[in-house]
Amino acid sequence: MVSKALMASWAALDVLLLAAGVVSLVLSIVWRAPNILMNMVLSDADLTAGTILGIALLITFVISVTAIIQRNHVTMPLVILNYVLVADAIGVVIIGTFVWFYTLRERANFHDMWRLATRDERISLQDQFRCCGYFNGTDLAEVGGSFCTSLEVIAALPKDELETNFCVKPITGFADSTLNNIFTYVYGFMAIILCLLLATLCVIKKRNETERFKRIDAKRGGRGFV
Repeated sequence: MVSKALMASWAALDVLLLAAGVVSLVLSIVWRAPNILMNMVLSDADLTAGTILGIALLITFVISVTAIIQRNHVTMPLVILNYVLVADAIGVVIIGTFVWFYTLRERANFHDMWRLATRDERISLQDQFRCCGYFNGTDLAEVGGSFCTSLEVIAALPKDELETNFCVKPITGFADSTLNNIFTYVYGFMAIILCLLLATLCVIKKRNETERFKRIDAKRGGRGFV
């Protein structure tokens, strides 16, 4: 009964690993679609890292299936699987920490993004969020579109503490929500990887014990234990 419960737990964790790889890979592909705001939040390097992580997790899943179907006395593939899981864990920590670190200076980081954006991109974001300029109406505000129609309209915008009339608030709000969700999910992958690693260690121990008892039983002439 214990062995069946262990294998069921191991299989469930392995399926979760597969799901994590699929999610990472699919989102990395979907988020490459042209989208001004999302393209500001996630660079090509970020999406490439997500793609690599997804592929690595899928390869790990294939290795895990190959390892678990071996006969009980063949445990080396499971040992190799654990080394691969350790490598995956290191990758997850690096990616998750990088995303988390980027959230610490969002206002300054996205001001640089706003400065590097084209005029049409800034106008599109101003229309989307009904704001003018980044920190204020004189901070790289673009005249045009359906909201910031003239310098007079921009100058008339009241300056409030919430900065609702300027683009820093909605842009960093979207970025903060998106990046927080990303590194939360990425660190969630870490829980799956570590639990699968521990479960694999238990499987190795259980298989080694089974083989040891078989050898003892064989020496006793196959009569079993008294």
